[in-house]
Amino acid sequence: MQVAGAEVLVFNIIQQLGKKIDPIVFCLDSIGQLGEQLRHIGIPVVNFGRRAGIDINVAFKMSKEIRKRHIEIVHAHQYTPFFYSALAKAVTLQKFKLIFTEHGRHYPDVVSVKRRLANRYLLSRCADDINAVSIFSARALAEKDGFPINRIHVIKNGIVPEKYNYSIDKKNAKEKVGLDSERRYLICVARFHPVKDHATLLNAFSKIIKKLSDVDLLLVGDGSLKSLLEQQAMQLGISPRIHFLGVRKDVSDLMHASDVFVLTSVSEAASITLLEAMASSLPVVVTNVGGNPEIVEDEINGFLVARGDADEIAKACIRLFTNDVLCSQMGRKGCEFVNEKYLLTQTIDKYNDLYVKMHGLL
Repeated sequence: MQVAGAEVLVFNIIQQLGKKIDPIVFCLDSIGQLGEQLRHIGIPVVNFGRRAGIDINVAFKMSKEIRKRHIEIVHAHQYTPFFYSALAKAVTLQKFKLIFTEHGRHYPDVVSVKRRLANRYLLSRCADDINAVSIFSARALAEKDGFPINRIHVIKNGIVPEKYNYSIDKKNAKEKVGLDSERRYLICVARFHPVKDHATLLNAFSKIIKKLSDVDLLLVGDGSLKSLLEQQAMQLGISPRIHFLGVRKDVSDLMHASDVFVLTSVSEAASITLLEAMASSLPVVVTNVGGNPEIVEDEINGFLVARGDADEIAKACIRLFTNDVLCSQMGRKGCEFVNEKYLLTQTIDKYNDLYVKMHGLL
């Protein structure tokens, strides 16, 4: 339960559904920041302490918790939690329903023949419902993982646009979060993980600052790659222009203080931070991967750029920083799109309907 897309969705489901459900959170490896927050408000969070490799003991620990807590529905987010949940279902005498939600995908997305066959003929039969957060993720489940396509449906991610879609003077917004009101900011909100490819972003930024002397880069997030990224910034000679801000609770304020949003992932499903940026009326530059093209229409409400192409990323950002009219147009269209298509209330309603349906089948 670190701060990332799937985990934030779990957190939101629990908060939004309130007393409609009696939630328990299972973590395979560690509690994480969001897990600690849930514990603080009285939500049980269980960590199974998974060992390296396939740890069969996790399935038995999960089965024990399911029986002890009389759990009726297990909602597994991502494949590995689903794998262990399916094993737990096979060894648990107590009857429960199992939901599998696919979020992002690994890159490169390589699935062994053995896993594909196991999914199609064994594990998929353990799932009472299979869904994905984007069309891209749904297709990957079928084409890569071998799950029956006719059993997969899409429940889109969503946000609360009112948290981001508010009016504030840019100068005041920058002062509110302690930024220089005379400078402009490129912002990226993403954990420091290889899939987010911050290394390419730093290479692109080293090209941007050769053209734009008043632009800095805000990196919001944390992760195991932080020290490597700091070293890369030093080697590129751009450290004074980069602000490592860590995990922040004032992301909406930082979005409003910024001028352009960028996301350089090598793989992506339905990025929550991308939706937040668009709801904040920020123009966006994102890689043309995964579910990004389902959200961003190139040159309409943002720019789609090639994965790993620092030159193309830099050119798109420079184009926005040098064209205020284009920034305003793209920001407005992005905000309108998210307000229409990606509302958290719609997402939560669909999960609630699914839980009610599963409960009725018990």
